[in-house]
Amino acid sequence: MSALHVELVAADRKVWEGEAQQVSARSTDGELGILPGHSPLLGVLVAGEVRIKTGGGAQTVTIDGGFLSVDNDRVVIVAERVDAGSLASTTG
Repeated sequence: MSALHVELVAADRKVWEGEAQQVSARSTDGELGILPGHSPLLGVLVAGEVRIKTGGGAQTVTIDGGFLSVDNDRVVIVAERVDAGSLASTTG
């Protein structure tokens, strides 16, 4: 099964990086659900939750708004502030 490579970046640091099966976030145009094979996309995110579904379960972080880029199964989320709570870091 194909996977997404996800990077979650705050203004001052990389918060999380890893493989995921799905990413969900709210954009200015509505809720986005990103699965492997998604067409290229650049979206503006509003403040709220970003949900990352990995093999180990689902993780939720809160952002204050930002941008989401999808291209070739690579998802990059950039936000000024990220409240990652208990999100397990896999940045090495």
